[in-house]
Amino acid sequence: METKTLHVEAGSGYDIIIEPGVLDRAGEHIKNVLVRAKKLFVLTDSNVGPIYGPRLVASLETRGFMVRTHVIPAGETSKCAASLLELWSAMASFGITRSDAVVALGGGVVGDLAGLAASTILRGVDLVQIPTTLLSQVDSSVGGKTAIDLPEGKNLVGTFYQPKLVLMDPEVLSTLPDADFMSGMAEVVKYGCIWDAEFFRFLASRPTRAALMAGITHILYTCCDIKRQVVNADEHDTGLRMILNFGHTLGHAYELAGDYRVWTHGQAVAAGMVAISKLGERLSVTEPGTAEKIASVLAPLGLPTNIECDLEHMERAIGVDKKSSGDSVTLILLEKLGTVRPLRLPKADVADLLRDMPGWRP
Repeated sequence: METKTLHVEAGSGYDIIIEPGVLDRAGEHIKNVLVRAKKLFVLTDSNVGPIYGPRLVASLETRGFMVRTHVIPAGETSKCAASLLELWSAMASFGITRSDAVVALGGGVVGDLAGLAASTILRGVDLVQIPTTLLSQVDSSVGGKTAIDLPEGKNLVGTFYQPKLVLMDPEVLSTLPDADFMSGMAEVVKYGCIWDAEFFRFLASRPTRAALMAGITHILYTCCDIKRQVVNADEHDTGLRMILNFGHTLGHAYELAGDYRVWTHGQAVAAGMVAISKLGERLSVTEPGTAEKIASVLAPLGLPTNIECDLEHMERAIGVDKKSSGDSVTLILLEKLGTVRPLRLPKADVADLLRDMPGWRP
């Protein structure tokens, strides 16, 4: 059994434990960290709960925890204010106290929603993340960002709230549909783009799910290690952490244009990375041919390298983008694979540049 542990210094500090079969040992790990907790409120969704919920609950109850499981409908539409209010009420009826904790068992939607609920109920209770999708394992479960969506845009209401523990079981990826697995690969490829060109080449040589799963522990560890370093240096997304948004500003426009139903987050980010790299090449910031290299890794994985989007949604996404302020927006561009260059430009200039690029509908 291969176990790898990373320590994140942000917040009060916490470990990321990557271990096959860790789901069945979750109670032991949580008991070691949350010594005062008696009640655990487990949030999961309608896809993950039936498959992995009973195993987690059994592990927790074996260690003496009183457990309440709350199931939300799977999908991005559950990441909303109504779901948050429902969670607060369920936690209050369970009698959760400041000594107890919330456990997120699921993908990014579950993790973001559970984190926001944990950060606000009783002004904050402990949080444990048990991510079950590739995207949440390499990205959203680490770093402490929580959020819900608004009709005006994605992740517009949230907090920075670090978990006390992240338990990552590579074996749960076996039940992930191919489309969801490959959606998560967009974030994996992102780490190679912004930080580690050698890792990018490692991924480029593994164009199938079987090949990727053969190296999954290395993939999870590498991505989490990169994010750990970034979060340790910039917990609240005011400097270095902004590089993690590579591909996301345009990606969020694609998601918004599709009402969060047409394109998954990973699909949108994949196309966003290619589009922003083409823009970087036009601005003579990005090494020529970079966008083509990124597309050549994404395409065999079944990820889109170009998404058409109307100008209204593109401009709306840039105008309300939480990474922007005033009349300017910071674009996360690559100089070359593995090297990032943030570039701050007036929003109007960015809109003009994008209007001249293919893929935008009037």
